[in-house]
Amino acid sequence: MTETIDALAALVAAGGVVVLSGAGLSTESGIPDYRGPTGVARRHTPMTYQTFTRSAVARRRYWARSHLGWRTIARAVPNDGHRAVARLQAAGLVDGVITQNVDGLHTAAGSRGVVELHGRLDAVVCLDCGDRTARGELDRRLAAANPGFAAPVGAVRPDGDVDLDDDGVAGFRPVDCGSCGGMLKPDVVFFGETVPADRVSRCFGMVEQARSLLVVGSSLTVLSGRRFVVRAARRGIPVVIANQGVTRGDGYAALRVDAPLGRVLPALADRVAAVGPGPAVSAAGPVAC
Repeated sequence: MTETIDALAALVAAGGVVVLSGAGLSTESGIPDYRGPTGVARRHTPMTYQTFTRSAVARRRYWARSHLGWRTIARAVPNDGHRAVARLQAAGLVDGVITQNVDGLHTAAGSRGVVELHGRLDAVVCLDCGDRTARGELDRRLAAANPGFAAPVGAVRPDGDVDLDDDGVAGFRPVDCGSCGGMLKPDVVFFGETVPADRVSRCFGMVEQARSLLVVGSSLTVLSGRRFVVRAARRGIPVVIANQGVTRGDGYAALRVDAPLGRVLPALADRVAAVGPGPAVSAAGPVAC
């Protein structure tokens, strides 16, 4: 563990770090990830944008499950890993944070200017008029439309969806946009949906100006996040990957850390946050603990 922190500290202390985070960072806040030790991907077929928009039955199923799962997301609070990233940013070592998560926990921990690549689950958008409202308001409307709705809940996923059988979905009543009566959707990027081009461009700009890219809690399985690792590596920007388990970006990493983020990131912040940015240094190579 000491060698891991030494190697991380030597790189992060130079400053100019951009953090790219994934679902593995939020597991210690009680939100399971997709593919790590608490992962649920093998048991779950995600809702796609095409299915959601084309099928009223699919939308009812989604909102019934998400209505129950939202309680877990809404109760979640930042963990030591989120707070450590915020400390590193406050110390002037982290220049920006890009997250693939939709839970809003980076911002709740105090990080500033977070780019939420896939949106946020605490907001809802109307696909017809574009009206954007708070998820808490929708939660109250759904509760009023479905008094007493409850069902046994299985695993809660990072997108707030849960396991719920067809009997649990039967009779659930979704609600429409309060402004125009149009179709409501959580303000997140579904599978099969494209991340807004301006958001992607902003992230590429952050990565290209970074001294190093620190990936935390992401298996980098999907291209949405992995493309930033590829861009950094091709431009000679050191990539550090801290994740429990292998990732699809390991071949690009100058430094690889396989350890619980709730231990590694706070220890890293304790080591370097009080010092502030120093001269640039290079990483030594893969490290595990």
